[in-house]
Amino acid sequence: MAEEDRDTRLRRLHMRSIRRGIKEMDIILTRYSEARLAALGPDQLDLYDRLLWENDQDLYQWVTGQVAAPGHYADLVADIARLSDASR
Repeated sequence: MAEEDRDTRLRRLHMRSIRRGIKEMDIILTRYSEARLAALGPDQLDLYDRLLWENDQDLYQWVTGQVAAPGHYADLVADIARLSDASR
């Protein structure tokens, strides 16, 4: 299988961001995707890709500050929360 190019990867990650299981995460991750994805480097995109495999209920609790995000996601989740204003 050929490695996907950056543009294809960005489109795939954006699509996965906007079509989540719960509407709240659709809104939060769409906003993040539109604002930040294009500026992320390869390692950051890898981390975001892994984050998108997490359960929406867990993601929502992390982004809203109800539960602390796992350490490897902490900075990314904090950025998503800041951008979405979901932690207020």
